[in-house]
Amino acid sequence: MAEHTVIIENTLRKLLAEKKYSTLREILITMNPADIASIFNEMEEERLPLLYRLLPKELAADTFVEMDQEAQELLIRGFSDSELKEVLDELFVDDAVDIIEEMPATVVRRILSQADPEMRQSINEILRYPESSAGSIMTTEYISLRPEMTVAEAITRIRRTGIDKETIYTCYVTKDRTLIGVVTVKDLLLCDDDDKLIKDVMIEKVISVNTHDDQEEVAQMFSKYNFMALPVVDTENRLVGIVTFDDAMDVMEEEATEDIEKMAAIIPSEKPYMNMSPFEIWKNRIPWLMLLMVSATFTGLIISHFESALERLVILTAFIPMLMDTAGNSGSQASVTIIRGLSLNEIEFSDILQIIWKEVRVAVLCGISLGVACFGKIFLVDYLIMGSFVGVSSPFLIIGVICITLSVTVLFAKIVGCTLPLFAKKLGFDPAVMASPFITTIVDALSLLVYFGVASTFLPI
Repeated sequence: MAEHTVIIENTLRKLLAEKKYSTLREILITMNPADIASIFNEMEEERLPLLYRLLPKELAADTFVEMDQEAQELLIRGFSDSELKEVLDELFVDDAVDIIEEMPATVVRRILSQADPEMRQSINEILRYPESSAGSIMTTEYISLRPEMTVAEAITRIRRTGIDKETIYTCYVTKDRTLIGVVTVKDLLLCDDDDKLIKDVMIEKVISVNTHDDQEEVAQMFSKYNFMALPVVDTENRLVGIVTFDDAMDVMEEEATEDIEKMAAIIPSEKPYMNMSPFEIWKNRIPWLMLLMVSATFTGLIISHFESALERLVILTAFIPMLMDTAGNSGSQASVTIIRGLSLNEIEFSDILQIIWKEVRVAVLCGISLGVACFGKIFLVDYLIMGSFVGVSSPFLIIGVICITLSVTVLFAKIVGCTLPLFAKKLGFDPAVMASPFITTIVDALSLLVYFGVASTFLPI
């Protein structure tokens, strides 16, 4: 697919250089808007306006929605007022809102000045809702039917008004704007009586979301119920908009990206990686790196405290990285599993005792397995092959201390890894923040304390 895109892009560049605009247009109108946008995003700034103006009006609007924010802003600044109005007239309200939210204030003012009064009102209405809420991602363009309508009248209304709606498959039945039912076009087309009333065809038990519900919870409902669209109501159950499947997919991608960046100790960014400057990437990464650097000094303090013990038995130092890494990996495994369960609403804080008990059993199995493997590795490699224990008294006792420490730290790491995200969720923090960065730091300190504790008990240090 990537090779195909590169070939098309090179072909378009060649045709553009040869000024064969009619051939260019013929190629572009056969392509999907998302593919055109992908190619346009890679084009030089001076060529982009010309290429965009070759597109038919509807295709141009669909392509504009799919383009990167930088390319959109470039085009808007180059549009005449009439061109900008043509694009806006073809956009759905939620797409227009998405564009406005990413633009500078000067560009926003120009967009709003060219939007018709009805669209401007809808845009301002959506912009009033909190960021990341259902209201902020909904569209106000939906099919509304009355319960007293006949099936024939409903089909006529869909034909008359559907061209301006984002989806027409799912229609919502309202009475005085209150949502009372839902009916699909399939139900209407397959109905054997055109005079049958909508209230006799509709489904009354409608699943809806509130305007202030979190967008991530809304997206999860699409996965759970296999919806194509989801109605959004206010506190009085009045229908104010709908969230469509494509918007839910965008939310899922956005939330997943945000969680991954937080788990990697990076401040989330709304820009694609290739569109970010080194300075922007630095700003997103350096705060976390500084925080973790300071927190990691605790491990240094622990090692300094036991410095005299290490001087008496230097061989213990060689196994500190292995113990800390294994503990960190064990904690991360547990935390990622719990964070996924929290994100999918599979587990709650009330399940904490069950989760701890399960992770303890897992940790015992992992600890025994890793302890045995560690003993075999140290005995065969470090003791027999490399001779690392030459001149050390009680080598098998030292190996035993290392293996015991490994098993115990795995247990502690699993418990920390599974409980921290749960407590974070309970306190209202994002569980992803408590994943790899903090868990690794905490587990590193614990593994050192356990190591020196076990060593002090069984070894003469």
